[in-house]
Amino acid sequence: MNMERNEEIVAGLDIGTTKIACIVGRKNEQGKLEIMGMGKSRSDGVSRGVVTNIQRTVDSIKAAVQEAEDSSGVEISTVNVGIAGQHIRSMHHRGMITRKALEEEIRQQDIDQLIDDMYKLAMEPGEEIIHVLPQEYIVDNEQGIKDPIGMSGVRLEANFHIITGQVAAARNINKCVSRANLDVTELILEPLASADAVLCNEEKEAGVALVDIGGGTTDIAIFNDHIIRHTAVIPFGGNVITDDIKMGCAILRDQAELLKNRFGSALASENKENEVVCIPGLRGRDPKEISLKNLANIIQCRMEEIIEHVYFQIKSSGLEKQLSGGIVLTGGGSQLKHLRQLTEYITGMSTRIGYPSEHLAQSKVEDVTSPLYATGVGLVLRGFDYLERHRNKAIENTSKVKTHSQPSKVGGFFEQVLKGATDMFRDDEA
Repeated sequence: MNMERNEEIVAGLDIGTTKIACIVGRKNEQGKLEIMGMGKSRSDGVSRGVVTNIQRTVDSIKAAVQEAEDSSGVEISTVNVGIAGQHIRSMHHRGMITRKALEEEIRQQDIDQLIDDMYKLAMEPGEEIIHVLPQEYIVDNEQGIKDPIGMSGVRLEANFHIITGQVAAARNINKCVSRANLDVTELILEPLASADAVLCNEEKEAGVALVDIGGGTTDIAIFNDHIIRHTAVIPFGGNVITDDIKMGCAILRDQAELLKNRFGSALASENKENEVVCIPGLRGRDPKEISLKNLANIIQCRMEEIIEHVYFQIKSSGLEKQLSGGIVLTGGGSQLKHLRQLTEYITGMSTRIGYPSEHLAQSKVEDVTSPLYATGVGLVLRGFDYLERHRNKAIENTSKVKTHSQPSKVGGFFEQVLKGATDMFRDDEA
């Protein structure tokens, strides 16, 4: 926080189901994100986005952070951390405050008070609020206001999109990070971070559905008119496809994962009948031949199920007809061949693969441009947003102190008159 802008360095920690990635970055002179280093490790203690083994997760975090420190030359002490999982819920709520200082303009402090009040909402036992996201403001019954700062008004209201999660899940993440000798700056919903990394402003304005296909879950974030309108978590991801291949082909899980990554396709029609791949047999047994068309059939069945769940959430949001930007697929699962075509076929919506290169400068870390690291890059970007917010708040508080500490010109004039009169009275007494 005390560094100059060009020295500010932010680290993002993506605790996923299949991998834990730590990304370190800084902003260059053009405002682009320059990735200084990255570390990743296998995630053994996380299932469907939720920590299931504390010690294994701590060990994986330490390994990823150590690799990131070695590659960037930076000592990491604080991180922005992502949170996901099927325990994530979202709701809509309206908040309101009545302003007492009627003659003053609406300031950031009024908005902060409105948002802070939302964090005090009564939740179900075991749940807590993770994010409070303003959608639109209402000033004295005037609706559709995006930024009320500078306006005059007595009654300030806002519609909020509120994201909640289980207290235990958030605490376990914080516990793992703390035991890895790190501090958490912010806990951020992963699809929001991914959206920052792969979506452009034009897509957010036109309306777009971001679909982040991870190892354990598929996360959805729907934007329209620059505002997040809907979030959802589907409890299926790339690991379910791997398990299907393992069962369907009667092979080891590691072999199934390798097959999926190297030869997997989301469209069986794109594979020929005579294409096969050989898998080594166990303990001297004969190698096993697996048809790539059969492999694609297994993958397509599960991907169709995931996409249909996604499409159901898009229709449930009521924004299906307002998403001119279509669907953007990201995350490790989006790297499946022909997935874009399958998504367009099922939903009828234009689809692209989202790469986290929208805000990136050229860097020596080439792997970071993969959709696999969209969440990690987004967590770093969110870290710079956090620094900017706190910098602006500090400037506002400083200017406020200066304003109150300076005497007014009128007060100063009367002070001089009184002083002069007192001096004259003393001279007469003498």
